[in-house]
Amino acid sequence: MPAAKQDATAKTTPKKQTGEGTGIHAAVQPSPELGAIVGNEKLPRSQVISKVWDYIKSKNLQNPENKREILADENLKKVFGKDKATMFEMNKYISAHLKA
Repeated sequence: MPAAKQDATAKTTPKKQTGEGTGIHAAVQPSPELGAIVGNEKLPRSQVISKVWDYIKSKNLQNPENKREILADENLKKVFGKDKATMFEMNKYISAHLKA
């Protein structure tokens, strides 16, 4: 096979997938504090964030005057370490409660 054709084939050949994802799809273990919100089983980081948002919406914890601000209840205070956080800060606090 000519070298040019081999290079093209190498670029289009899919890589093997391992059982666990990487990055946002990697399974992580929530801390007990975060587990009170999302459960204690390992989940992909993307699902952890999704479940936290489901919790926030179900408890109506977004500030009605500023939807970017989350008003923490007792469970979220344990994760955030304070009474409120912006949606941009939230990921930083959640990350501190996840183990690979």
